[in-house]
Amino acid sequence: MDGRTCVITGSARGIGRGIAEYLGAEGANVVINYRSSEGDAHDAVDAIEDAGGSAVTAQADVSDREAVEHMREVCLEAFGPADVLVNNAGITADQQFTEMSREDWDRVMDVNLGGMFNCTQTFYDDIWNAEEGRLINISSVVGKQGNFGQANYAAAKSGMFGFTRTIALELAQGGSTANCVAPGFTATDMVETVPEHVLERIISSVPLERLAEVEDIAAVVRFLASEDSSYVTGEVIDVNGGMDL
Repeated sequence: MDGRTCVITGSARGIGRGIAEYLGAEGANVVINYRSSEGDAHDAVDAIEDAGGSAVTAQADVSDREAVEHMREVCLEAFGPADVLVNNAGITADQQFTEMSREDWDRVMDVNLGGMFNCTQTFYDDIWNAEEGRLINISSVVGKQGNFGQANYAAAKSGMFGFTRTIALELAQGGSTANCVAPGFTATDMVETVPEHVLERIISSVPLERLAEVEDIAAVVRFLASEDSSYVTGEVIDVNGGMDL
């Protein structure tokens, strides 16, 4: 990953931050994107620099096309064109479908799918022109299996599969790839708010009998972001401890 420039959306916290720090430790130049967690974003930069890597922050709501275009300008000024784009930013607005508002539906779609559209189109030329350009979309096991109270989130995460496969066909003409990673339930700060009895039920549904660690996801992203994956494109890679078995 030495010298490769990686833009990771939603990377101030959680899985996105784990990916950013992992790639930064591997020698990548990293753009840490955040919407409102400015302090966490700067902490992520500090962690990458302490490990010998290079990173900058770029504030942008990915559902805002103008803000995303500014993020690309930050990337160009700091490191030049992007080699790797990781579409990780996402939100939830959970509610049983009969109680779900159209506002909650639209908000999740605007960020999770609309944000992926905005970022991919904004950085598309960079990925196309890069030597071994990489687009990596972070979906979820929920996009494959569904989850009670998450009709909007599941629909958005499932939509990433078709988008990834289509863009893979188009990017292939330029020698770049597009892939999707679908994590299972992962040990992040969000999990700390889950009641213990619910968490136990989740873990019992996983054949490996544990939550994913952020590093489990980041290692797969690192493979897809590197030259090692040059003949892998249009794939949805599950990292869920065997939940589909």
